[in-house]
Amino acid sequence: MRHLMNPLDFSVKELEDLFTLTDDIMASPEKYRHRCDGKILATCFYEPSTRTRLSFESAMLRLGGQVLGFASADSSSAAKGESVSDTIRIISCYADICAIRHPKEGAALVAATKATIPVINAGDGGHQHPTQTLTDLMTIHALKGSFDNMTVGLCGDLKFGRTVHSLINALKRYSNINFIFISPEELRIPGYIREDVLDRNHIPYREVRKLEDVMPELDILYMTRVQRERFFNEEDYVRLKDYYILNKDKMSLAKKDMMVLHPLPRVNEISVEVDEDDRARYFDQVRYGVYVRMGLILTLLELI
Repeated sequence: MRHLMNPLDFSVKELEDLFTLTDDIMASPEKYRHRCDGKILATCFYEPSTRTRLSFESAMLRLGGQVLGFASADSSSAAKGESVSDTIRIISCYADICAIRHPKEGAALVAATKATIPVINAGDGGHQHPTQTLTDLMTIHALKGSFDNMTVGLCGDLKFGRTVHSLINALKRYSNINFIFISPEELRIPGYIREDVLDRNHIPYREVRKLEDVMPELDILYMTRVQRERFFNEEDYVRLKDYYILNKDKMSLAKKDMMVLHPLPRVNEISVEVDEDDRARYFDQVRYGVYVRMGLILTLLELI
């Protein structure tokens, strides 16, 4: 039995196999329509979510399985004080696989140690979001064809953004990856990412404040929102929330084949005028996210 807690839980070869499977699912969905007949996915979401939770549910339903779960801590026995350990023991009696999102870092790992079914980390605090990373990688795989020899700009909330931290960890394993981190001082990439992930692996990166200065260099621009729920006070959030806004003028500085990604939801960090640009691929990410989660469910349930 395997779990997915971190993007590094899958080797580069296993990721290649997953993306090959996902390609086949997209090309021939009818082959997989009943692959999960009789199987149940539990979605245990202690935090609000639209894309991640519904993407998992859509994936399981498209495979012929069924779904149960809860969409907030208030609608579960967590409101009565039940621990994650006890909840996952109960869920293991009801379902064959579980996707869990929790505001506390490490909660998914606690669940995995107590579960008797595969557990997927669907986001734990500001720590990891491995299935969003699989979605990001699948999008790059489908649209770029390779992960090597790229300059990747990550812009916005790099301090609290778990999608950013997961993506850096995943891309560090590929050749000639160069990172540019674009953020205000208050939202810089955490020290442990710089020291333990980048410096330790001799991965080139630099930190800048102005997006315009680096747009011509980028092969991928990964935008993020400033997350109100991660701030301790409203004043800091209001001061920083509009620090970066991607618009047509900034896009005019970019390469013709540069690709804009965003884990969504967006607030106003990408102007709606950018949606019409062929380089804006964040809604394609959503579609790829369903299919790669289908592949992940089949892989963890050993149904391939």
